[in-house]
Amino acid sequence: MAEKQEVRLFGIVGSPETTRVEIALKLKGVAYEYVHESPTNKSDLLLKYNPVYKKVPVLAHHEKPVCDSLVILEYVDETWKACPILPSDPYQRALARFWSKFIDDKVIPAIFKASLNPNEKEREKGKEEVSEALQIMENELRGKFFHGDSIGIVDIAAVYVAFWLPIIQEAGGLQLFTADKFPKLEKWTHEFLNLPYVKPTLPPREKPLAYYKNLFHSLASSK
Repeated sequence: MAEKQEVRLFGIVGSPETTRVEIALKLKGVAYEYVHESPTNKSDLLLKYNPVYKKVPVLAHHEKPVCDSLVILEYVDETWKACPILPSDPYQRALARFWSKFIDDKVIPAIFKASLNPNEKEREKGKEEVSEALQIMENELRGKFFHGDSIGIVDIAAVYVAFWLPIIQEAGGLQLFTADKFPKLEKWTHEFLNLPYVKPTLPPREKPLAYYKNLFHSLASSK
């Protein structure tokens, strides 16, 4: 019980960023206490731990907060050495950081632009950007996972592509991520989502599907 209390994860169920951290903690066998936050009524403790961005996830280890999902992943990897998610070679570590940041800076914004931007022309541009970004990921995926035979930080960062992107395209009737165009990514998705420390962290699919269907309905109604 004491170990659970020394590691607390402040998150929101269904948050891709929170899910990233949960995957890493479960992979490494780290016991933790999950503290659920409300998107609309954030706790005083969360605001104290993350006064700059005021959002989840926050990992509190011995009451010391670490913020931002990618930063937390590196902290977890450096603190608990089992099942490393970053390569030991400095150059390979730099590459892993680069591709993780690529997902946050290029892939995810393009998906939002392609699906939920209110401007139709911007959505069309977004679709092109998603296709280009996913093709880059497809070309980079040279093994079973982005790190080879075992998962690493890039795979964990890409959980949004594996789980949330298919839900978004189903909710909106989109064709952004197809098996015929991205066969390696499709195979990776299946392998990754079924890992025993990944599957339990994912929210029930029906909830985000309903959420995005409502968003698409609101977008259509606003025209």
